[in-house]
Amino acid sequence: MRVKVCGITQQEQLNEMAAVGATFAGLIFYPKSPRYVLRHMTTSQIKKVNNINKVGVFVNASVEEILQMVDECRLHMVQLHGDETPRFCEKIADYISVVKAFRLTDTENIGWRIQEYMDVCDMFMLDTEGAGYGGTGKKFDIQRLNNVVIGKPYFLAGGIEPADAATLKAFATLPEAKALFAIDINTKFEQVPGVKDMALIGNFIKKIN
Repeated sequence: MRVKVCGITQQEQLNEMAAVGATFAGLIFYPKSPRYVLRHMTTSQIKKVNNINKVGVFVNASVEEILQMVDECRLHMVQLHGDETPRFCEKIADYISVVKAFRLTDTENIGWRIQEYMDVCDMFMLDTEGAGYGGTGKKFDIQRLNNVVIGKPYFLAGGIEPADAATLKAFATLPEAKALFAIDINTKFEQVPGVKDMALIGNFIKKIN
């Protein structure tokens, strides 16, 4: 099972992500986030890391800003985590693979929410709604995916923690997980915001695989 570790701010840890089994490294380019990567690393430092798939996470940024960071940091994928419209996603998707994140409420109809983005994004991310943007640490209820056909590869996020390994392995065997592309982890695997517990991440990845 692929794992994306999001909110990385330390160059040493970014370099080590592939060694602990991660497939994707999420770098947050949102200045209001406590995990804003450019507060800790330069674009040239990020660019030099080439042993992991780098995902740039943006929140309501401009097309120009996103594409500039894609080029300067040599990003492999862009995750749009704000209020981006389908048309906006399409503009970015003409240049690089796009993951559109959906911050879902407990009662929201997932099928309806993702429908207008089906033809303009490469992948989706299912996350939980919170006050503001970005990770909330609030757990996403995977029971909500019962009988839901996502129709595109998707990342599953939302408060995933080390104790969820067995639950995720069981979910991966269900029809609803047919399009599951990767698991997204962040806040529950940190020592402090932006500094990951690498041993915890490595053990979790071994357990789910």
